[in-house]
Amino acid sequence: MATNTTLFRARVPKDRLQRAEKVLAKMGLKPGDAFNMLLAQVELREALPFLVTTNPGHLLTSEEQAAAWTQALDAY
Repeated sequence: MATNTTLFRARVPKDRLQRAEKVLAKMGLKPGDAFNMLLAQVELREALPFLVTTNPGHLLTSEEQAAAWTQALDAY
């Protein structure tokens, strides 16, 4: 069965794309895969799947992140 697709183009900084491609490759994804996942989440939520703000809250330290993970997932 043929899929109805369209080509989407966007200008992004070259170094940003290269860094993102390295991260995505570790997950077995290509940038197009990630973009499709983003659009699917926007469609499902009818909003962005992450908070966009000019007033970010407190960023966790490494120790706070580790404690939060341990509390949520137990020690590994």
